[in-house]
Amino acid sequence: MNRTLKAGLVGLAVLTGTFTATTPALAASGPSAAALLAKVKTCNVVSKGKYATDDGESSTVNICKQGSAFFWKADMDIDCDGVSTANCNEDTDPWYQDETSFETSKGKPFQADSTHYFVIPLPSSRFSYSSNGIKPGSVAAIIYNNKVVYAVFADEGPSNIIGEASYATAKALGIDSNPETGGVDSGVTYIVFPGKVPSPVESNSAIDSKGISAANAFVNG
Repeated sequence: MNRTLKAGLVGLAVLTGTFTATTPALAASGPSAAALLAKVKTCNVVSKGKYATDDGESSTVNICKQGSAFFWKADMDIDCDGVSTANCNEDTDPWYQDETSFETSKGKPFQADSTHYFVIPLPSSRFSYSSNGIKPGSVAAIIYNNKVVYAVFADEGPSNIIGEASYATAKALGIDSNPETGGVDSGVTYIVFPGKVPSPVESNSAIDSKGISAANAFVNG
């Protein structure tokens, strides 16, 4: 396996002698990347051992905790697993699998080039996501190059490797989403909000809504 909360409508009517114009609806936004990163400056290590970012590399990444959120700073490899599409299939991705660890609200695998999702390593003596309240579908804020994308936990990775997200997540962050040659070697922060699961879990708009709410609570807490 390789590695926007809809706001209330705001209408601004501008009356002239002949017509009335109304501005488009404005969408609520979550905290800035800087605000989120300011909350995770200090790593309170909770993992019992470090993770590698790729197979064969040194283990250098801790899973940390701040408040109720868990976070790590790593790379991003591209996960193209799940529903086969023109972007994600056995021809485009040498490590392709037609399933994800968890399913959508429709009982199907996730679609990597559609849904913003991320990966957590399989439970091990280092760290068990389930023992720490992280459920399938838990939402996270993923930050890269001053940009924030919200994603859900939809797939598991090797127990000793960390730093992976879906094709769609990478693309939304401006990262090369090619499953074989894309990704980025460092500079990605993953902040997971345990138990905050959107519905439907595969909907990016629902993911954004739940993510913005959780991120605002985290920053203002």
